[in-house]
Amino acid sequence: MAKLSVPRRLDLLKGLGRPTIRDYIPRLFEDFTELHGDRYFGDDPAILGGIGLFDGAPVTVIAQVRARDIEELKRINFSMPHPEGYRKALRLARQAEKFRRPVICFIDTPGAFCGVGAEERGQGEAIARNLAEFMLLKTPVVSVVLGEGGSGGALALGVCDELAMLENALYSVISPRGFASILWKDGGREREAAELMKISAEDLLAFGVCDRIIAEPEGGAANDTDLTAANIAAWLRSALSRLRAENPEELPEKRYRKFRKIGVFSG
Repeated sequence: MAKLSVPRRLDLLKGLGRPTIRDYIPRLFEDFTELHGDRYFGDDPAILGGIGLFDGAPVTVIAQVRARDIEELKRINFSMPHPEGYRKALRLARQAEKFRRPVICFIDTPGAFCGVGAEERGQGEAIARNLAEFMLLKTPVVSVVLGEGGSGGALALGVCDELAMLENALYSVISPRGFASILWKDGGREREAAELMKISAEDLLAFGVCDRIIAEPEGGAANDTDLTAANIAAWLRSALSRLRAENPEELPEKRYRKFRKIGVFSG
């Protein structure tokens, strides 16, 4: 099967036709119950969280939401979470640790919202606290990059024991548009930036950032959502089986060592 170029993948991910977490939840989890609010400010619809059954066992699901139409696009703030979204995610992750449930995160955002209100409510602190506290959770954490994984807004749900990416997903510490805006002072060159940044699933598997690439049908996940969901489920099944065999007390140290190796280069 011919691989899509990185600029073509970027176009694919920005479209409204790609399956979102709302398509995958009924295909992956039974008896899913959504939970709302961060208990500080309010609820953020750009991050969905709740409890469901995966293969009959309870899990906590935390996911960034992409839009399926224009109205949803506005409701979820163009998939850019506010700090209350990240605080909701952390609340649910702590709850999962208390009840010994694995945490399954789904990453799909161009980045966290950088508006005045979000900054006033502590956007940077909320993301930083997620990075710090997810590292210390004594319960298995796995993450799947469904589409765009942009900047700290994505990394806040990316501190995990194992990370997989859908075949056409992209994952980076800054969005291609942000990269182009800083480097060339021209955000319109984002497709060129995406090619240079080495942010495809294949690149990140080679760098040790990604642990597994989950196959998509030819032309992208939208061409067969059921097959894509089945491929995600197969990886989740294997990853959770490995992690449930671990001593929960040892997971934070192993997670720490995993992230310490990222970015290390030896010639």
